[in-house]
Formats: sequence, C-alpha cells, structure tokens
Amino acid sequence: MSTSKHSDEMAAGSPPDGIGLALGGGGARGLAHILVLEVFDELGLKPAMIAGTSIGAIFGGAYALGLTAGEIRERAETILTNPAEIARRLFSGTPKDWMQLWTLRPFSASLMNAEKLIEIVLPEAATARLEEVKVPFRAAATDYREQKLVILETGNLGKAIAASMALPSIFRAIEHDGHALADGGLVNPLPYDLLPSECTPTVAIDVTGHLRFPEDRPPTALEAVLASSQIMQNAIVQEKLKAKRPDILIRPPVDQFRILEFYKIRAILDAALPIKDELKRSLEARLSGVREKTI
Repeated sequence: MSTSKHSDEMAAGSPPDGIGLALGGGGARGLAHILVLEVFDELGLKPAMIAGTSIGAIFGGAYALGLTAGEIRERAETILTNPAEIARRLFSGTPKDWMQLWTLRPFSASLMNAEKLIEIVLPEAATARLEEVKVPFRAAATDYREQKLVILETGNLGKAIAASMALPSIFRAIEHDGHALADGGLVNPLPYDLLPSECTPTVAIDVTGHLRFPEDRPPTALEAVLASSQIMQNAIVQEKLKAKRPDILIRPPVDQFRILEFYKIRAILDAALPIKDELKRSLEARLSGVREKTI
C-alpha cells in the first residue's frame, strides 16, 4: 500500500515503456470502460499499466487478471440484465455468505459489504494478488482516518477493488492494514497521475459526467448524496487537468445516465459506442508518431 506521492517514487520497479490506461469512477457510466477494453483487444494492444478508481478499478482489475474485453462484457451483461442471475449469484453460497453482504446495524449509513460483492461478481479476484496479475495494476482508495489518497498495488486484488469502490452511503469502509478505506473517487476520480512517467501515451477515461436531475421533482435523499459526490469529483478532475493532462482524454457521452442505473448497461454501451472510433484514431496517431521518432 502506498500513499499519495507520485507513482514514480512508489514502486521499486516500473513497468516497461508502453501505454498507460486510467479508468475513472462514475458509477453506471463507467460501464463505458468495457468499450475501451474492446479497443485494446481489437488493436492487439496491452497496457503497460492500468490505474483504476471505483468502477474503473473493477474493470481495470478484471482486465489485469487476464479476462478479455469480450468476457468482461458478457459477464456484465449477464449479471446486470438478468435479475435471476443476480439472485442466483447472491444465494448460491451459504446463508452466512449472503448475509455477510449486508450490514443491518441500527443507524448504519453503509449497508453493503463491497468485498463480499466482489467475491460474488468477480470471484477470480478474491484469490489473486496484485503482484501476480498479467498487467500491472494500481487501485485508488481513500483513507478515512488520514484523509488522503491510498494507492493499492500489493496484496489481495479483490480487497483492493472493494476498497476503491466503497462509496459512502452504499458500502461500508474496508479495513486494511489498520486503515479504513473508501471509494477512491473521493480524492482521485481519474487516476492518470498514478501511471509512471515511462508510460506513453497515457490514456484517461473520464466518466464523472454532468448532473441531470428529473425536472418534475426534487432529488431524493440518496440522489442528493450521490450528486454531492459527483459535483466534488468533477471539481477534482477539472483542477487536475489544469495541472497536467493525459496524452489522450476520452469522455464517453453518457451524462444522461444516473450513477446507479447499472441495469441500463446496453443503453449505456450503445450511447458510448462513438468513443471506440475516437480512441482508435487517437491511439493510432500517437503510436505512429512514437514509431516515427524511433526510426
């Protein structure tokens, strides 16, 4: 586990030169990350390193494990469009297993156990170690007690993903090495700055989006809490971009979808489809420029 200094100072060994990929947080909008991974597979490219926050950590971690983009899409569509499959996965374990998914303490604001949820939807991660994944991977999380960024690059992959996605009011904090960790989007919603300087080009996928509330009613309490987080994340991203920009910045056109509308996966993927051509053109232009410089 590392703290918030630049990633070049954190690891003894940096990955080889190559593409750095940063997948940001944004709830259901982050399903657009699947299309980004499809581009890498279709072009026959592999990132030299992946950095992920929240839902970006889920898809980034799955890809780092060695799942193809097609396998990730198939699993996501099966789970998110089929309530029976969700129920089957939830209740396929022992009663103790699925009861551990929920925290029913009085006055508890965070009900779900993110670590147990990852065990259900991405069981491969539960037994994998970050040091052994096929693509080097870093997950961004937030330390509640020390109020700063934590970069998870060693230890259990499932715990790292769970910590990165543990959004307050939805999930309880993840206890890890004496730290209480929560959603990385609270401090670093688009973690391209976690990629080593050796990575070139750097590709960042921003799915924080812009707020769109229903016009016929005020937001519910949960919508207001999630919107507050989104406003903060947008502000963080804008300030980061003023200081340093990634080589390639992609913003999928998915603002119309709310953070928890995961069941709209097919509509989200359809809306975000134009980013595939955009990313392919950008990568091909950047990589051809790199090749010309080396000749």
